[in-house]
Amino acid sequence: MEPLIVLIIVFISSAGISKLSKGDWNLPFAGNMAMCLMLFMTAIGHLLFARGMAMMIPPFVPLKIALVYLTGLAEVILGLALLSTSKRRIAGYVLILFFILIFPANLYAAITHLDLEKATYTGPGLSYLWFRIPEQIFFIAWIWYFSVRQPRLTLNPA
Repeated sequence: MEPLIVLIIVFISSAGISKLSKGDWNLPFAGNMAMCLMLFMTAIGHLLFARGMAMMIPPFVPLKIALVYLTGLAEVILGLALLSTSKRRIAGYVLILFFILIFPANLYAAITHLDLEKATYTGPGLSYLWFRIPEQIFFIAWIWYFSVRQPRLTLNPA
């Protein structure tokens, strides 16, 4: 829930600041800034809750802690890439793939009742997915809208 709150607050703030300072809402910038800061926040979670996040990864996957740190670093790098107009689109595609690839870890965490912050198996279980699945779809749609899709060219009748 916290990542979604950060995303919305930063989006509204960035758009408002842009409107006040430049006279334009600059929604693409606001959307990418919001996702960048949301990814920074989740990357911090990779450091603070590394043990719990490693428990999200199924047993057959090796080097779990290293993978947690690596994905946290990837979130920072991809978040920064969203702020570059020349790198934004490819970063968007990579992030969409990333969100799809981490779904099995979220499913595994729900099945095992993982509480990643406490690194225990006392979490909410499958009910967690009722929020997490729509949230993940929302993040993918957000990235598609603000980072990947190309604005349509409009013909100006002369």
